[in-house]
Amino acid sequence: MSTFDMGQQPPPIEAAPPRSYELILPPGWVRIPLRKGTKEALEKILFSHMGQVPEGIPRDDAMRFRLDMRRQLERQARAAKRNGGLDLYLPVLPRGGIFLMASFIVAELPIGQVHAAPPQAVITQLANEDVPGGTATKVDVAGAPALRRDYGSTLEEEKPSPSAKTVQQVALPTRRVDYVIPVPDDPGRWISINFSTPGDGDIDSEFTDVLVELFDAVVATFKWSYE
Repeated sequence: MSTFDMGQQPPPIEAAPPRSYELILPPGWVRIPLRKGTKEALEKILFSHMGQVPEGIPRDDAMRFRLDMRRQLERQARAAKRNGGLDLYLPVLPRGGIFLMASFIVAELPIGQVHAAPPQAVITQLANEDVPGGTATKVDVAGAPALRRDYGSTLEEEKPSPSAKTVQQVALPTRRVDYVIPVPDDPGRWISINFSTPGDGDIDSEFTDVLVELFDAVVATFKWSYE
């Protein structure tokens, strides 16, 4: 569960807005909070959740693998926080001897912060916008209207240069699915749930589709908490 507190007082309306949200995660996935407790969560993952390493990595290289994973997680967490992230979710245990390359971020959105518009109108406008190479559809999340976008994109990833001891940026094709969700009883506040994966290298493959279906199943468990 993540506390949905972004440093502002709830509006003076009769119905109180939610204070948090809840998701049911697949086995092997973890939550990294981005507003506070990030360092502690990363330490727990490094020493508790990453006791296994992919097949083919020698025992002597296990600690180096974990430290490399730690650096990657830190980079992902910093990037997600810069983009308004509340929480970062990703798999940290191998399945079938391999680690899944996938993650999703729950973030706040600036929609309607200056002039709040009816959620239905905003969702309709977003659904009508062109999504290059993808689709935008109206869906229900937690019993209320929301938006789902599914499209291809590119992800900039650091890779060692084969000819020198330097790091270069490599653009990887990724499959992205975004949900845009209004916060109930709190005009002008929205969150997004943003999923990305390179899949097996083919963003339209059956394997990649399975990962997208897994993410959609997670979003189907989303609910608001008022405690």
